[in-house]
Amino acid sequence: MKDKYISTLINEYVNWLKSNITVKQLDEFFEITTPFLDRHNDCIQLYVKKIDKINYLLTDDGYTLTDLEMCGYSFSTPKRKELLNTLLTSYGIENKNGCLITKATHENFAMKKHFFIQAIISINDLFVTSKNNVSNLFIEDVNNFLEQYDIRYIDNAKFTGKSGIEHNFDFIIPKSKKQPDRYLKVLNSPNKSTAEAVLFSWTDIYEIRKNSKMYVFLNDMDKKINSDVITAFETYNVTPIYWSKKQKYIKELSA
Repeated sequence: MKDKYISTLINEYVNWLKSNITVKQLDEFFEITTPFLDRHNDCIQLYVKKIDKINYLLTDDGYTLTDLEMCGYSFSTPKRKELLNTLLTSYGIENKNGCLITKATHENFAMKKHFFIQAIISINDLFVTSKNNVSNLFIEDVNNFLEQYDIRYIDNAKFTGKSGIEHNFDFIIPKSKKQPDRYLKVLNSPNKSTAEAVLFSWTDIYEIRKNSKMYVFLNDMDKKINSDVITAFETYNVTPIYWSKKQKYIKELSA
């Protein structure tokens, strides 16, 4: 993977973002429509309000959690509440009466907006579980898998990419004598939007951390994963790990 090739891909990605974001004023709020899709294949929207000269409030107006609860994905159990709070904390976001909110300044608005979108994508992916196994969350399965085979890891790690934007990874396996650092993302419901988010994070940090590898755990139990998603990962040297075939990677991850 050549540096010039990666730089071109990052620039094309940023240009794509700019050209596919729309802004509409709604009284004191601005509605920002992004090209990232939620689990209904609708564009993710967030709302921005100016608090004072330099501070802004970002919110989803309660849509993300309300939509999940209306579809039967409640947050009533202690474990689910803990997972939701951990995820939100990792992105610097609060849950205020069902609304996701965060504050930003002129200087960090781009990063905060990026994290907000990533959080919504992650929440959708984390809690949209199989109807036959609603109580079992995929990220828990991956965590238990790493623990079971004594695969050392750091969870919820953040790294700053070439763009200056911070990226969150579900797990990091530190380098050893045999293997470099290994970055892990967990996708319960892999689709075009979640794949794009992972690939942007990977390409952005790769220029700074070239001696590293990227893996994505994909939940293929009771569902078929689109071949375009797999092709996209492989094109960018990201190793897709089907959950049904995870045993094949124990030696590689534990090395």
